[in-house]
Amino acid sequence: MTRAFAVPAADPSTAVAHFLARLRFETDVADVHADLTAVVPDLVVVDSRGDAAWTQGHLPGAVHLPTELIAERAAEAVPPGARVVTYCWGPGCDGATRAALEFARLGYPVKEMRGGYEYWVREGLPVVTATGPTRRPVDDLTAPRTAVACDC
Repeated sequence: MTRAFAVPAADPSTAVAHFLARLRFETDVADVHADLTAVVPDLVVVDSRGDAAWTQGHLPGAVHLPTELIAERAAEAVPPGARVVTYCWGPGCDGATRAALEFARLGYPVKEMRGGYEYWVREGLPVVTATGPTRRPVDDLTAPRTAVACDC
């Protein structure tokens, strides 16, 4: 008996709908980095963490907008019609999900960045801290040592 298929897989058309839906709601660190590097127009990356976390480090070019302030301040911080990507600490945190929900309620096209700030840092991507821009070494459990993309 197989443990992986103890519950049978969904039929292919149901699987397509499921995986497509996930990609409609979520994106990953590598794709966000690629879009920021390419300066994709109308893309706004929002850090939904609090002040102390923001100061500790954040993505270059990110907008700091804690979740509890989104409804009140989104219109002044994010242009109407902008495509929004939210992030928080990491995969164990629902902050980016809550932030994405708030942006969706306001009518913005939005996705959540899986892995959050943790995986951005672990993949060796640049961050801005109180002392300026920096990078940490790539964690080879999350990304190849020789590149920032897994070529997937």
